Amino acid sequence: MSIASGYFDDVIAKLAGVRDSQDDAIRQAAEICADSIQNDGLVFTFGTGHGGFAALEMFPRTGGVTGFRPIVESSIALMHHVIGDQGTAQYRFLHTREGYGKAILRSHQIKEGDSLILFSHSGINAVILDMAVEFKERGLKVIAVTSVPHSSQVESRHSSGKRLYEIADVVIDTGIPLEDASQYIDGLEFPVGPTSTSIAVAVGHAINASTSAALVARGETPMIMVNTNSNRTKLAHQQNDRNYAELWRRLRSRDFSAPEVL
Repeated sequence: MSIASGYFDDVIAKLAGVRDSQDDAIRQAAEICADSIQNDGLVFTFGTGHGGFAALEMFPRTGGVTGFRPIVESSIALMHHVIGDQGTAQYRFLHTREGYGKAILRSHQIKEGDSLILFSHSGINAVILDMAVEFKERGLKVIAVTSVPHSSQVESRHSSGKRLYEIADVVIDTGIPLEDASQYIDGLEFPVGPTSTSIAVAVGHAINASTSAALVARGETPMIMVNTNSNRTKLAHQQNDRNYAELWRRLRSRDFSAPEVL
């Protein structure tokens, strides 16, 4: 069997494991998201490094529902520079420092009724845990997409001493092992073929789709993003522009509070 085939088999097996074990948790997450969206709130999504890819996929994305709001901090989301501006050294420093996560949330004007999905394979770093703690202190719901097998084997890097799965209201366990990479090549010390991103993105889309189903079950009509690269491009753009206008309406309704002076 080729490395590629082995990798695909492993991803398929891991997806099947999530499907068979996490359906109830995804349903619970979708109900929380539907509560926020139905009540004019937002579902913020966030991750650092590769976790940010799954957060970004939540909106705007074909088939996604309006009401999800990715938070992107380029200094801890873009890792491709490696050297120089926004390089690896800055990333390693920033995502382990407490206080940064709370500063990010202050800039996004969080309000009552919002909820938060955090994508973090390890669930141990300070920025992620800052956000989880802040939401919990405000009485708001936190959803974790994380690896319990990984996280339970490593120590928290936050003063709370907790890991993400120990704080969140709903935990969706990706089941990814500590190594993350899944394929071993004879003569090579370290494994290749990471799986955490593929699984996290799939979980995010499953939450998104389940949120639409939950809203429909409540008699609501979710506002869905439509693929513009089709034979109905004009209609798709019109629909998506309505979605963007709805997002702007939700953002505009927030009372602006100036960031705290430290």
